[in-house]
Amino acid sequence: MASRLAGWAADWRLWRRWPQQVRSQWRRSLQFRTVAITVGLSGLAILLTGAYLSFSIGNDLFQSRLQQALGGSGRAIASAQSILDASDASERVALQQLMGTVRTDLQTTSGSSLIAAYRAPGQDFSQVTPPGFESPGLGGGVISDALTAAVRADPDTLQWQSVTLTEADGSSTAGIVVGSEVSMPTAGSYEIYLGYDLSESEQTLGFVQRTLFVAGVGLMILVGGAAWFIVRFVATPIRFAAETSQRLAGGDLDVRMPEKGEDELAILARSFNGMAASMQKQIKELAELSLVQQRFVSDVSHELRTPLTTIRLAGDVLYDQRDSFPPATERTAELLHDQVGRFEILLADLLEISRYDAGSIELELEPTSLVHLAEEVVEELRPLAEPTGSDLRIVAPGGYSAVPMDPRRIRRIVRNLVGNAIEHGEGKPIVVSVDSNESSVAIAVRDYGQGMTREATERVFDRFWRADPSRKRTIGGTGLGLAISLEDAVLHEGWLEVWSEPAAGSSFRLTIPREPGTEIVRSPISLPPDDAIESIVDELTAPTTRSLPTVRSADDDKEDGRG
Repeated sequence: MASRLAGWAADWRLWRRWPQQVRSQWRRSLQFRTVAITVGLSGLAILLTGAYLSFSIGNDLFQSRLQQALGGSGRAIASAQSILDASDASERVALQQLMGTVRTDLQTTSGSSLIAAYRAPGQDFSQVTPPGFESPGLGGGVISDALTAAVRADPDTLQWQSVTLTEADGSSTAGIVVGSEVSMPTAGSYEIYLGYDLSESEQTLGFVQRTLFVAGVGLMILVGGAAWFIVRFVATPIRFAAETSQRLAGGDLDVRMPEKGEDELAILARSFNGMAASMQKQIKELAELSLVQQRFVSDVSHELRTPLTTIRLAGDVLYDQRDSFPPATERTAELLHDQVGRFEILLADLLEISRYDAGSIELELEPTSLVHLAEEVVEELRPLAEPTGSDLRIVAPGGYSAVPMDPRRIRRIVRNLVGNAIEHGEGKPIVVSVDSNESSVAIAVRDYGQGMTREATERVFDRFWRADPSRKRTIGGTGLGLAISLEDAVLHEGWLEVWSEPAAGSSFRLTIPREPGTEIVRSPISLPPDDAIESIVDELTAPTTRSLPTVRSADDDKEDGRG
């Protein structure tokens, strides 16, 4: 019993899964979608055509059988009236024999065994009047009141009505009842009703419908097969073109489509191959140019180190003896010392960028606590923040556990973000947040300085780009810090994102996975930061009514601390 229930459960799962499989096939397969649409539209056309033919044939069969019934009934009633007119019977027995003769003649002439005769109402009672008769198939209300009323209203015209006849075995079938009146000498008028069975017409119509159904199904199969063959013939080159384009996009620049014939598909193949060859040529040229540029930057950076070291040694000697120089020479020695130091940083950054461009960077992973790393960076840069008036704060709800990372590169990212916050924080507090969740750890550096526009935010990670070139640097920098930080974050399979609004400050967020190679589901630190979201909500929910401006005095400003 348990195995049977398990089998039923498996069948139910398969049954519930097939609509999803059909939807997936519909989205992914052009051939399946085209064949399905062709078969669907063909099936609709066949269904409409079959319904029209079935209705038309059924109506023709009914009309043909109706005309036969009316013709036979007319001849039978006329023949019966002739027999009655030729008879001189006046006694009860003779009239009963005459009624039997009329019944036999009606059955013989009309070809129907369903006959009923009733003495028309409204006539005087007579002892010699023979009683009416009724076939079993016409009893039970088959002859409706509407038909009898029509016969009595116009006794000289044949009246008919569609009815349902009950067979001897209890089954029902469609039929027609035709009614009229005849006059019997001495006995008066009688209503005559003749019933006709339409079972043969129904059988014929059923055969026609079954034939149309079988032909329609066969035609749909043929249409589906033809559509599948045609679409396969056309879709195969298209599918091959799609696979070729995927391989080309994946880096296989030597892949090409086969060129056969001179039709549109052959033109497509030749055009595609020409495009692929042109792309391959341009990509190779760009790769060679990029390689030359990388080698040039690397060689120049490397070759400059030797003369730079000599310049640095000479500059240090002059810098150490600056107190003995005249003021102008002393200032020159200080500028030389600062710029040589910045030049060394620039060369180091250029060498690092050239390594990234060459793809020769490898991570040196070590289990490191992001909180402890952030604390070290903050303590290192705190002396630089104090002259600007910025208060460095650390908020760390999480992130204390050790996570595999390259501590040198992550420390460089954090140092760069905190340094930029000090540079642009305008003396306001700087908050360094660290947190973690089940998939990642993150650090965010939030300042409340001048902020950036949307255009500046989109370009902030570009090389050698500055949001305000005229702004004086207080800490230094090469313009490559954020670009290198982004490369370091990508190398860790992490995110480096920024949010900034003018006059609202900026927030840079670094998120890296807990384990290398795992996907980051979400960052544990929100971006935009929570305080920015709260300020937006406050603005949206603030009262919209306007009031007159309040006049303030100098004393009021002093009380508020603005004096």
